[in-house]
Amino acid sequence: MTQESLPASALPETLPPLAIGWAEVDITPASQPVAIAGQFPARLSEGVLDPLKATACALEQGGEQVVFVACDLVSISDELRTMTRERLAQGSAGPDPLKVVFNATHTHTGPECRLPGASAGHTSAGGSGVDIGERSVKEYLEFASGQLAACVEKAWAGRAPGGAAFGLDDAVVGRNRRWVDADGVSTMYRLNAPASERFRHIEGYEDHSLNLLATYDEGGRLRGLIVNLPSPSQEQGSLFSLSADFWYEARAELRRRFGEGLFILPQVSAAGELTSHALYEKAARQRMLRLRGVSERQEIANRIADGVGRILPHLEAVIERNPLLRHRVDSIALPLNRLSEADVADARQAAEELRLTFEEEVAKLEANPELKKEPRWYVPATAAYRRMSWYLGVAARAELQKTAPFKKEEVHFLRLGDIAFASNPFEYYLDYGVQIKVRSPALQTFLIQLAGQGTYLPSPRSVAGGGYGSVPASNPHGPEAGQILADATVNALRELWGCAGS
Repeated sequence: MTQESLPASALPETLPPLAIGWAEVDITPASQPVAIAGQFPARLSEGVLDPLKATACALEQGGEQVVFVACDLVSISDELRTMTRERLAQGSAGPDPLKVVFNATHTHTGPECRLPGASAGHTSAGGSGVDIGERSVKEYLEFASGQLAACVEKAWAGRAPGGAAFGLDDAVVGRNRRWVDADGVSTMYRLNAPASERFRHIEGYEDHSLNLLATYDEGGRLRGLIVNLPSPSQEQGSLFSLSADFWYEARAELRRRFGEGLFILPQVSAAGELTSHALYEKAARQRMLRLRGVSERQEIANRIADGVGRILPHLEAVIERNPLLRHRVDSIALPLNRLSEADVADARQAAEELRLTFEEEVAKLEANPELKKEPRWYVPATAAYRRMSWYLGVAARAELQKTAPFKKEEVHFLRLGDIAFASNPFEYYLDYGVQIKVRSPALQTFLIQLAGQGTYLPSPRSVAGGGYGSVPASNPHGPEAGQILADATVNALRELWGCAGS
């Protein structure tokens, strides 16, 4: 039995045709200012640099179904997913709400969609500590869930017989952002003098793969692309404006080259420690961008479109009208990160220091109310408050794990002909992603991270190095859970291929 084939007895004699539907909606908040997610300091939206989108692709074959939904958000909060599915359940002609797979592009310039206190481990979901005048998260959730439900329903209603084809190329976008010093200590991003004198190596691997699924109508016209790329969309992640980041330019460039009516659905593959930012040779790279006359975001868009352009011309000859579709949804119990008394003590000490800083900042504001008339007056106080809350989450989880040491996470596993899709809710470190691809029975494996609210799920070597993203405050789940999830993913895919245990 080949890896690409089910046993003959397991395949129907004739597979039904594949029905495909697409839709796109705007999820930019109409009412502002809103809190922008993705950084420790609070950020109030000061305008819209470019619109935020959600794109849906519905696939159905003989009753089996999946709807992929990509959103220009930092993550998919439990609240947003639940509210959207509740709206879908109210309809009578839509898809099974549990067969809808939501994922985020991880833009750091999208509205907050996590309720305060509901997302321990996130840098920006713990409230602000001071009244900064933002619109409520609940208000945005009501709007966004309505838009997402409408997008799913439109894609589902518009499904029609078509075909799909897939391919693989490279686009140099995601880079490992963790550098290691002479003492083996890892740090995110800050490779500047004098720290650069102690630099020794980059911590982990980089993945430049670009997995592409193209869909076509009955006449062979290209209708949409699922572009699976191992890099979050946060080239300009510190802005105070709402933005889809580089996927805004990428969508425009792909449509310019391949069709103005094209639907574009981004997926972030395993990329927990990857970024589009270069750690070194920054000045040389900036010079080349100036010489070429392009922005960083447009450069990324060009690289994505170049990769897609190398794939598409070869797909029309291999369009499949009835590839086998199988979709299973699992709930996997993953162990919480094991926390020691030293972990809790260190976190409490850090939280106490930040509490003092926060109280000092609040005292300044109370003593001089005029400060609140200055632009972004709230940044110092909110940065201290959120970091304090982040550390306090360690103690809270230490108590929780005494009675509830596991947390169930929703994951999706799909087979579409010779390719696989596998989701996870985390910023899943690349070591696990590469491991899954190596062990997968599929010809190509599309991993979908941030199909939930996260956060980081680090590798053993990153935990050894420490630093943001790989310390207890960052990790509700640790490497033990990462390996369990990798093994479960491989086993589920092998079952879909009829080769479990091989």
